[in-house]
Amino acid sequence: MKNCRRMAYILGCLFVTLLFARAANAPKVTFKFVKVNVPGAQQTEPGGINNKGTMVGGFYDGDGVLHGYILAGKTLITLDDPRGSNTAVSSIQYNGSDLVGSYTNPKGNSVGFFYKAGQFTDIVGPKGSIASSANGINDTGQIVGSYVGPKGNTFGFLLSKGIYKTLIVPGSKATSASAINNAGDIVLFWLNGSGAYESSLYNGKTYQTLNVPGAASSLALGLNNEGDITYQWYDSNGVSHAALYHQGLFYKGIYAAAPYAYAGGVNDESALVGAYEPTVVAPINGFEATYQ
Repeated sequence: MKNCRRMAYILGCLFVTLLFARAANAPKVTFKFVKVNVPGAQQTEPGGINNKGTMVGGFYDGDGVLHGYILAGKTLITLDDPRGSNTAVSSIQYNGSDLVGSYTNPKGNSVGFFYKAGQFTDIVGPKGSIASSANGINDTGQIVGSYVGPKGNTFGFLLSKGIYKTLIVPGSKATSASAINNAGDIVLFWLNGSGAYESSLYNGKTYQTLNVPGAASSLALGLNNEGDITYQWYDSNGVSHAALYHQGLFYKGIYAAAPYAYAGGVNDESALVGAYEPTVVAPINGFEATYQ
């Protein structure tokens, strides 16, 4: 189950190429890693980081209950949506403090939320949706995510000024929008006809496929205003790894030896967050990686 943990987290448990960028064969980017866990947590799974270094995500307490969190330095705020359980925060604004995430309602369905100044607001998806997940937010308050329609199909969405726009990558069997930057560019991952996940960058008009080279599945999870993209990708053995797309190159050496890893949110200060499993069946740790 750990291999689909991050994917389920981003989708809110909704559903369990044409362009190839160059792979990085030389160490053109260097990374500095710091383990960042919520104190006392059984597991920590970061979702996003803003330009001030404030991190958000989800953590499991000693009883295995999932909570959302905001971590600014040593200051921790725990978030639990009052309408349900299993709250997790997916994203924070680049230069603000508004958040999005999801929780599980009493019927067992995922519901997206928007959080501002202590108040939770449901992000339920277009009319007729039966489940939703809010995954990304930019500084203008535009929100992206995914929803399940009345027939059980999963679609991405853009919520802008109170209006939902459905996002469907052409040819996909299911689509989820992960992140949106201030220019309105959106990263998505989607299920192809072979049952593998691919990723796309959407500029409001066209979808550009952008997969991690050599990956069996690629899931784009984070996007900054410089165009950097973070990934969770799977090898042919089903092992989950982390990657960064930066200035036209893919960097796959992020906790490369770990039996499980992903890269989540990325800010404009060359810092990204994610999680890794140091050894098989060990607790999952959060991390921050700065790169240059």
